[in-house]
Amino acid sequence: MTLFSNPKFRYYLKRILPFGIIWLVLSWFILLIESMATEYQNQRPETDITITWNIFLFASLAVFLVGITMGAVEVLWLGRLFKNRSFWQKILYKMGFYLLFMLVINLVTFPIAASIELGSTIMDEQVWQKFSNYIFSPTFLSTMVSLAFSIFVSLLYSGISDHLGHNVLLNFFSGRYHQPKEESRVFMFLDMKSSTSLAEKLGNKVYFRFLSDYYNQLSEAIIKYKGEVYQYVGDEIVVTWKKDDGLQNHNCIRCFYAMKQSLQKKSTYFEQTYGVAPSFRAGLHLGQVTTGEIGALKKEIFFTGDVLNVTARIQKLCKPMQKEIVISEELANELTPNNVQLEPLGNIELEGRQKPVELFAPILT
Repeated sequence: MTLFSNPKFRYYLKRILPFGIIWLVLSWFILLIESMATEYQNQRPETDITITWNIFLFASLAVFLVGITMGAVEVLWLGRLFKNRSFWQKILYKMGFYLLFMLVINLVTFPIAASIELGSTIMDEQVWQKFSNYIFSPTFLSTMVSLAFSIFVSLLYSGISDHLGHNVLLNFFSGRYHQPKEESRVFMFLDMKSSTSLAEKLGNKVYFRFLSDYYNQLSEAIIKYKGEVYQYVGDEIVVTWKKDDGLQNHNCIRCFYAMKQSLQKKSTYFEQTYGVAPSFRAGLHLGQVTTGEIGALKKEIFFTGDVLNVTARIQKLCKPMQKEIVISEELANELTPNNVQLEPLGNIELEGRQKPVELFAPILT
């Protein structure tokens, strides 16, 4: 498997890349405004860099890489560090960190740009004289203000992305589901075992932290196997795949077993912290849905179709059938036989459906 075909790498790349694009677009916009204000002339050559094509290309590349670096730090580290803070606390704390970071970047890149402008080496005395003038000039202050604005916009994007979901945000921006579309999708309804008694035992606040840890532990497997979280409904998670993504290498089935394994590895932590290790059951089904934007006071990407009702009812049959995972005949017929065995569970009547549905319990081999 190549790096770019790795689902986890592609997921993080899709989350980090917009930071570089945001910084690049904002830098071009700010440069255009400043150039128009000065009538495209360098009115302070002793402190400002004269824009040539070489300088423009260097600055664009530097800004894009700075944005990518910020995105990587935000997604892979700092965003997780402040995940339990309020939205505005996150903004303020991160602004302080990134401003210090950008100050260092600014002080490093200016001499390089000055040496390109002057056509000399970075050790040239003229380069450092210009650098000295720049540090004590209004240009330095305006540059830091521009950087602070870019940081704020990036953090605003990051916060909205975290709350809406990255894929949902991209779909809104692209207008992909502005008009309803018919799609074939795999759905997994995943429900925690004994959640009612557990919530009563732990109490509301502790149970909330328990759910947060539970969801976090499942997220890596969902990313790895190309799933998308459609909804969190109490202790239930609805995961969905486009048909091809869900069927490829049995991703939808492998995701279930990977989530189960992830919880097993963390069982000691859950038992020591909460007195119990969580487990779950899941029902899966494949079918047609209509996908589109819906809502008057709050917009969201919405799936509608019989497939969701059927998946929910299949999931509820896991307990009486004493199975951790049950899938429909429609999904079973699309799975390739290699590396998976299907245990027939018989034709079962589902509430609201006239025809019985044949169900199976998949086992990875």
